[in-house]
Amino acid sequence: MIDHYQRVRTVWWEEDAQGAKVCMVDQSLLPQEVVYLRLDHEQQVADAITTLKVRGAPAIGVTAAFGMALALARLLREREARGEPLTMDEAQEHLRAAGGLLRRTRPTAVNLFWAIERMQRRADRAIEQGASLRELARTLQAEAQAIADEDRDACLKMGTYGAELIADGDTLLTHCNAGALATAGWGTALAPIYVAKRAGKKIHVFVDETRPVLQGARLTAWELQQEGVPLTLITDNMAGHFMRHGDIRAVFVGADRIAANGDVANKIGTYSVAVLAQAHRIPFYVVAPCSTIDFAIASGEDIPIEQRSPEEVTSVRGAQIAPTGVHVANPAFDVTPHSLVSAIITEKGIVRPPYDTTLRQICLEHYNPEKEYR
Repeated sequence: MIDHYQRVRTVWWEEDAQGAKVCMVDQSLLPQEVVYLRLDHEQQVADAITTLKVRGAPAIGVTAAFGMALALARLLREREARGEPLTMDEAQEHLRAAGGLLRRTRPTAVNLFWAIERMQRRADRAIEQGASLRELARTLQAEAQAIADEDRDACLKMGTYGAELIADGDTLLTHCNAGALATAGWGTALAPIYVAKRAGKKIHVFVDETRPVLQGARLTAWELQQEGVPLTLITDNMAGHFMRHGDIRAVFVGADRIAANGDVANKIGTYSVAVLAQAHRIPFYVVAPCSTIDFAIASGEDIPIEQRSPEEVTSVRGAQIAPTGVHVANPAFDVTPHSLVSAIITEKGIVRPPYDTTLRQICLEHYNPEKEYR
């Protein structure tokens, strides 16, 4: 698997003579250009999340964790260079501010808030245990790396479980990008496909282009090509046609937030695919780690839906395609009711209805009823 991770590396931590860096591939330029960013300020990290240079729920959670670690490492280095002592109170306030900055980037993907909360709790615990500022900085870097490592391991486990649902010769459909570019590992929805292919199963994948930002056309198609998976790129409104003609055997998608009852928020258009899948009696599988499940939210009705810029709809790569001044709606996500979900594949195993019971049973260690990730 190492060759794949090196080929599609999403986000990682580096240190050099100039200090710590949060590094990532700029996904806004793919597939035409492969450009790596090395960010040395938490504001740059926040901007990268907002502008979709890094995207995908698990990946932005990992990025936010690294951003928290970077915030303290940067401040500590700057103060030492100026000969100005940094107090622990100042460090704590700075971490809270960095967390607030990162929280404001994107509202829907719960992994972002989960990671920030986890980093803050780890910092508080280290301070309570008497850590020095240098020890605190090392602790936060190690915690962020642990979040990345855990996500990579979770991807392989989800891929292994999900591959059991794929038969040799299957043609599958996926929507948006839920592969290596969306995680620190092999991906969520694409991980079962990669595992199944490595096991020798012959698979073909139909890839929705995913308007308006075209994550399917730009990212998923590129990823699958890198891995040598046969694919067919289609526009979003072609999915029903191919389902009706029996070309699709199962649907695999990721998730940005899953409510306690199993309702799933994912890239806009996912709900339409789920409705079509049910109408054609095609299994609809959601692949997501337990960190994507928000037990503080009872149903999808309470999931905040990000509203993005009208320019994403009226233009494609800078070329205007709509009349000037036209009114635009651009929700980035929609909610698929749990009744349309055949199973949720997590790193703990395959979860089936009733989700309000089974999700808690399988992901109990992530459940904190007093914590709200909003």
